[in-house]
Amino acid sequence: MTEAAALKREVCDAIDAMSPSLLGVSHAIHARPELAFHEHEAARILTAALDAAELPVTRGAFGLPTAYASAFGERGPEVAILSEYDALPGIGHACGHNIIATTGLGASLALAKLGAKLPGRVRYLGTPAEEMGGGKELMAQQGAFNGVDAAMMVHPAGVDLVTMPCICVSEVSVTYHGRSAHASAMPHMGLNALDALISAYQSIAQLRQHIKPTERIHGIVKKGGDAPNIVPDETSGLFYVRAANAEDLAPLKKRVQACFEAGALATGCTADIKWAKADYLDLKTSMPIAGAYETNARALGRDFFPLSKMPAGSSGSTDMGNVSHRVPSIHPMIACAPPHVVIHNPEFAKWAASDLGDKACIDGAKALAMTAIDYMTDGAMREQAKADFAATAESSARSVGAAYDPNGSTNIGGCGCM
Repeated sequence: MTEAAALKREVCDAIDAMSPSLLGVSHAIHARPELAFHEHEAARILTAALDAAELPVTRGAFGLPTAYASAFGERGPEVAILSEYDALPGIGHACGHNIIATTGLGASLALAKLGAKLPGRVRYLGTPAEEMGGGKELMAQQGAFNGVDAAMMVHPAGVDLVTMPCICVSEVSVTYHGRSAHASAMPHMGLNALDALISAYQSIAQLRQHIKPTERIHGIVKKGGDAPNIVPDETSGLFYVRAANAEDLAPLKKRVQACFEAGALATGCTADIKWAKADYLDLKTSMPIAGAYETNARALGRDFFPLSKMPAGSSGSTDMGNVSHRVPSIHPMIACAPPHVVIHNPEFAKWAASDLGDKACIDGAKALAMTAIDYMTDGAMREQAKADFAATAESSARSVGAAYDPNGSTNIGGCGCM
């Protein structure tokens, strides 16, 4: 048996031994869903597990109160293993972040148990606010991934996939300010903020005829007025703007901005246009590392759905994309539900705490831990991952440079998965 094979067996045995406590963590987080930036109980549960394992932990890491960081290992390549744990408004853990939290925790605890035999270093990060706000980008701005050689996490789904098809997304809110008046007696005294919003919405609808097939713009009216007999003096909308990559996203954002400005110009209203602080970048998967993950997951009995058979346009967004343009990264999907059950659906939340969800927690932790060992011990794989990343490093640097707006808002900006 090779050194790597022996280490893999050891971490898998450790995860099996820890499975009751790991599943307890998953179920506890699932039972108390918390929204982005407010995951205080989830962070407490996860960091308590690190304390119990006598691992170092920094709470409130990298500028976010509900983030945390733990690092261990004395030598070799450094692998970042990530946990997410925020939920969705109204439908709880319908994205299965309780599973993401548990797989990252389980893999990290198992690797720590190798002690001096660990052939590398681990940086285990708790990354809040994936569903809104771009927590990983905010942490990256504070150096969370500096010095990391590779990063990995696994996301639940209805099928196993070697990677998640992802495109860029930027979120924007617009609020129009007009002047109220009696809509029948004195309409000429008013400035109609609803007209401004509807005009912008129609302009965006017309713009959609002339964008690339890989681009998307979609939005909602959040506030349209108070009563039909009052000229609306304040309205608001929220929109997602998506593109295949950051270089396509930037000009598309300018075109959408112009639509909002046109609504104000046409009606005499003013527009308060706020873009997200963090854009979510497309996912740049390191296929050498992803291939190792697939091999390890197949050894656990997992069967992967071919990417070539994915329906056209079935893409989501994740702030793991922002990490992937900084270091070689993977973001595979692990089945915790039947294929017809899609994420961001109330039905998916039920499966995230089911027997299949529990199996995804344990299998995901094992596959991540084994893949980390592969990365640490396989020099050829590391060199290939490094070379593949370097091939598009200049483009990635431009993408990273465009992904963060210091004047943007953390109250918007989200993954919009799938």
